[in-house]
Amino acid sequence: MDNFEEAIKVAQPSLIREGFSSIPDVKWTDVGGLDSLKQELDRCIVRCIKHPELYKKFGVDMQDGFLLFGPAGCGRTLIAKAVAHDAGANFIYKKGPELLTKYVGESESGVRKMFARARTNSPCIIFFDEIDALTTKRGNEGAWVVERVVNQLLTELGSSSDQGVFVIGATNRTDAIDDSLLRPGRFGRKRCVPLPGANERASILKSLAGSGKKPLSPSVDLDALARREECNNLSGADLASLMNEAAMEALEDRLGSGLGESIELSHFERALSKIKPSVSEQ
Repeated sequence: MDNFEEAIKVAQPSLIREGFSSIPDVKWTDVGGLDSLKQELDRCIVRCIKHPELYKKFGVDMQDGFLLFGPAGCGRTLIAKAVAHDAGANFIYKKGPELLTKYVGESESGVRKMFARARTNSPCIIFFDEIDALTTKRGNEGAWVVERVVNQLLTELGSSSDQGVFVIGATNRTDAIDDSLLRPGRFGRKRCVPLPGANERASILKSLAGSGKKPLSPSVDLDALARREECNNLSGADLASLMNEAAMEALEDRLGSGLGESIELSHFERALSKIKPSVSEQ
């Protein structure tokens, strides 16, 4: 198997450089919460991929891309991968700034090649992270490069879903995105990915600790932990840091005293004193 995977890497280096991957191994249980968003993405992408003949029969047009916005660290990349996993679709990950080069024509060519690769490997989901980087104010240095990339992106978005390619964008700066990208037929479906509430925090913590990932003591109540005041305004990334810091505290105790085989509530207490929200309340 190792030799086969190595051969694929040698034979398809451009797929690797462009962030191409097969069906991601990320499930909604790895995300935690966000049931309403899951239902919307299932309705507009997953089912369309699984039942294209029915969508065509009823004349349902699914050309709009999805734009996920909200605070950083709330799992937008995991969400996009979970959608691809549910749909059984290939996945291409691309950061907005990576599309921009100073050489004339290369940026637009990169966009064309990426969509061509996605169509060849359809069904496929393209995920644009930091898509706000594709908006530069007119008159600023490099604005012409951005305008050409945006124009090419708009052209590709117009016919992508008809060819089994679906697009999801992510940003924490909707104010910086050009209006042309937010119209129907482009990123016309906009959904906020907020900071997790208490129930979502509990779900995320359980996902981080589940399936033997972390040796939690039976005395640790993750539901109660998620509802503590110190956990308010923690993002999914913050909760991952909290879980890891508690594990580190347990490991240090084990190395220091030679006692203890699990992560106790006291380790979370110490971790909570170190982990602070990465997103301001404002």
